[in-house]
Amino acid sequence: MTPDSMESLRLALSKATSILFTGPVDPDGDSFGACMALARATASFSNATMHVAGKANYRYDWLPGAEELITDSQLLDAYDLVVVMDGDRTRLTPGVEKRFGDAPATALVDHHQSSSTDGYDVVLLDSGSPSTCEMVYRILTAWNVDLDTDMATYLYTGIIFDTGGFKHENTQANTHQLAAKLLTLGVKPAVIHAKVLHERTSAGLRLLGEVLTNARFFADGAVVIGVIPLSLANRLGIASGDTEGIIDAMLNTAGVEVACLVREAGSSTVKLSLRSRSYVNVANLARSLTTMGGGHVRAAGAKILESLDDVMEHLPAAITAAVEAEA
Repeated sequence: MTPDSMESLRLALSKATSILFTGPVDPDGDSFGACMALARATASFSNATMHVAGKANYRYDWLPGAEELITDSQLLDAYDLVVVMDGDRTRLTPGVEKRFGDAPATALVDHHQSSSTDGYDVVLLDSGSPSTCEMVYRILTAWNVDLDTDMATYLYTGIIFDTGGFKHENTQANTHQLAAKLLTLGVKPAVIHAKVLHERTSAGLRLLGEVLTNARFFADGAVVIGVIPLSLANRLGIASGDTEGIIDAMLNTAGVEVACLVREAGSSTVKLSLRSRSYVNVANLARSLTTMGGGHVRAAGAKILESLDDVMEHLPAAITAAVEAEA
């Protein structure tokens, strides 16, 4: 991310008459925070029609302006500019993917190591940034945008999500310094930490218990895999957001190097979340499992177009081999 690329983004936003800000399917705190902060800042110098794509679950529906987020059915027929944030264009919802393909201008603002820069007119990519929200803060500072409490809240939400409340390896000195600045703008950290990182529904609590109870260990305890079959999700009636935090509980088990949460998303679709503690590059692991895999060195994900049973036949051996290869 350079001064020239930041200026190119500002010019693209200034010229557009309709703009769509979007994260990937199932956006998280960094996706929502980055999109909403950049959209609010853009409104200070542009009269364009602006939409932020995504539906906020209970972890994020308290964010200022969350009621204005739109789903695929509410999208305009076309947008002058589509800005993909915190995840590349291979993980968009079907409706957003179409608008992206039809848009005369596109941009990427992201910090994922695995993201491709192909297919964008403007690219701001910094894999060394702990979060996309930290990138957005630097962008807005370069544009001399005055942050208000809402923008600070969006940015803080993304920062604590992607750093796990400042406990993940990606946390930097600058992360704490930025958090301190945001607190001076009226951010309420206790509320945000509770809502984003800790709160869960009663069904989510039961889900956590069942996944941990039935988790399986491999590689002498260095690998732990938890599974959420559709039957379990349906029986408990889990809500969007209930799966967040489960993988962290598994990773924080003594002796574990890699944790994997396996979620059945359909008869032939399985989604994986991968986390490592100290030495395994789970982004590489995710990409080795499927072309629809990637992320960060210590946190990654993948979508595999196979049945749950088929995935579980080869997944433990694949993760075990990665741990043994990098030990």
